[in-house]
Amino acid sequence: MDRIRIRGGRDLRGSVRVSGSKNASLPIMAAVLLCDGPVVLRNIPDLKDIETMRGILRHLGVENHRERDGSLYLEVTDARADCAPYDLVRQMRASFVVLGALWARRGRAKVSYPGGCVLGHRPVDLHIKGLRSLGAVVHIEDGYVHAGGVVKGGSMFLGGNYGSTVLGTANVLMAAVLARGTTVIENAAMEPEVEDLCNFLNACGARITGIGGHCLVVEGVERLGGCEYSIIPDRIEAATYLAGALMTNSPITVEGARPAHMLAVLDRLQAAGAELEVGADYVRNVQRPDGRILAVDVTTLPYPGFPTDIQAQFMALMTRAEGVSIITEKVYPERFMHASELARLGANIRREGPSAIIQGTPRLSGAPVMASDLRASASLVLAGLVAEGRTDVRRVYHIDRGYERIEQKLQRLGADIERISEG
Repeated sequence: MDRIRIRGGRDLRGSVRVSGSKNASLPIMAAVLLCDGPVVLRNIPDLKDIETMRGILRHLGVENHRERDGSLYLEVTDARADCAPYDLVRQMRASFVVLGALWARRGRAKVSYPGGCVLGHRPVDLHIKGLRSLGAVVHIEDGYVHAGGVVKGGSMFLGGNYGSTVLGTANVLMAAVLARGTTVIENAAMEPEVEDLCNFLNACGARITGIGGHCLVVEGVERLGGCEYSIIPDRIEAATYLAGALMTNSPITVEGARPAHMLAVLDRLQAAGAELEVGADYVRNVQRPDGRILAVDVTTLPYPGFPTDIQAQFMALMTRAEGVSIITEKVYPERFMHASELARLGANIRREGPSAIIQGTPRLSGAPVMASDLRASASLVLAGLVAEGRTDVRRVYHIDRGYERIEQKLQRLGADIERISEG
């Protein structure tokens, strides 16, 4: 099992290029199940989660391979399979997003019910509610969600206790594009990744309007064709490197970013003292003479609010701030497992319900730490960049799910970081 070793305190500078969005890539890959004809996806990141989805799609009859230029070629060659088994789905919760496409295209679907999650309870009731509004006959048996029936247009409200559902919106969208009639999805997720899925589906022949808003209208079509499509940049990866730039007071340019997708994060970084130069496709952190980091409060919310997927990295940033900050998690209220690992490095963090109270400290010290999930991994790597001495981050298979060669990108910026393989 690999680990990442960091020796903190190095000056960083230079440019880092953002990869394609993992969270946009996965639903779009699943949507290929709807298509008659080949699909070529560009700007697909090289990640563990992408490989997991490729394996699931192969099981479902989708031939896929990487082209020499790094793009991903996918084409349905066998449309008989209708079951996504537990052994595959358990590897990645997002694979549940194949349910809507399987049902709409093949008339039936059997997908393993997602298991527990380190982020807390994440039910799929809104997915099922939305599909039932389209005419799905759904039942759960032997740990599987079974869907059958004729896909019809319908109207629904997809709101839940913690706002809209990103994957639920994706599942319903993929079924609705082949429905008989018109579908109206109220309180649809507005995340850029959902917008990217809509644009991909339209490129294949779907008729979706209201893209980017809370109300999506889908006019069903008889079939979708293939297309070539480029995935949006990963806004979470971009925000992670910007948080690291502020933590280390480094003149770093994040290239290939889309600042319009990151306005809430940029606002909080600037409130914390960052001087940012923002262009159409880049964000540059300007080195400041004093290097001060100011304590600011953050509340995670569905887009366009502050994303839950940058909460852990921002907590790492706030451990070095002057004063007390409060981070409130309103998307996944249990998403604080990284706090105890940051405390091993000397952070002063106290949990109170869905909030974490952080008293900034001028010094962190290196120590062995263990990642609990993807974004927690990134927060520990960022903390290791400023901690005195050596930090070893274990269970880095988590970080490989969502960051493409993070240690290599940080090495090119000047960080003393390496991946160590253990037997």
